[in-house]
Amino acid sequence: MRNFILKEKYNTLIQSLIDDFNNSHSYKYIMGPDALCLIEILCEKMNLKPGMRVLDMGCGAGFTSIILAKEFGVTVFANDLWSCATENYERFVKAGVEDRVFPFRAEAHNLPFASNFFDAAISIDAYHYFGTDECYLCDHYAKLVKPGGQFGLVNPGLSKEFTNGLPEKMKPFWEPNMYAWHSAGWWQQLWEKTDLVDVTCAQEIPDGKSIWRMTADYDLHDADIENYLTLVLMTAIKK
Repeated sequence: MRNFILKEKYNTLIQSLIDDFNNSHSYKYIMGPDALCLIEILCEKMNLKPGMRVLDMGCGAGFTSIILAKEFGVTVFANDLWSCATENYERFVKAGVEDRVFPFRAEAHNLPFASNFFDAAISIDAYHYFGTDECYLCDHYAKLVKPGGQFGLVNPGLSKEFTNGLPEKMKPFWEPNMYAWHSAGWWQQLWEKTDLVDVTCAQEIPDGKSIWRMTADYDLHDADIENYLTLVLMTAIKK
């Protein structure tokens, strides 16, 4: 498995913020696929430059937003429905990026941003929660990014679509929202048929299953003997 430079560079900072979270809540911070790894993989496929305005959609506790601001010098609008904007802002202050990362808490269909406002919109481990709707890109997401702007996402996904139903061994660990996991080809087709974007990359991430399993869904991965589970990456340019 590859080495992750950004994870090594920012791990001490992010771990301290996780420790702060755990010390101030009655429950522990829950990590899905490691966002520090996923943001590095995604940004290798994008062209982020200082001064750009970037939407971090589904930012969770804001760790990806912190890395985007620190590493690429972009201004980040960090939106998440399930995380407290005030708590995220406190984390941004501790990380020293409060002048470049701005927290929001809004539902994906009611975002408080102007059309053509962003140079780029990214989503790590979140877009599948709302973006499988065939109208979502057209009616909501694509409007936010200026022509020529970039999109990028990394999601839990499948190496191939289920054609004969969910494998029996996976059923005890499967939850209904997992049906939003799809293959890279499925996502590419969903976006391309809108004619709003040019998809520049749609792929299964090498070692995606291993990267995912490092931090989440261990039993489900052990039950996946046919190797359906992986991480998928897609980037696109708005026409």
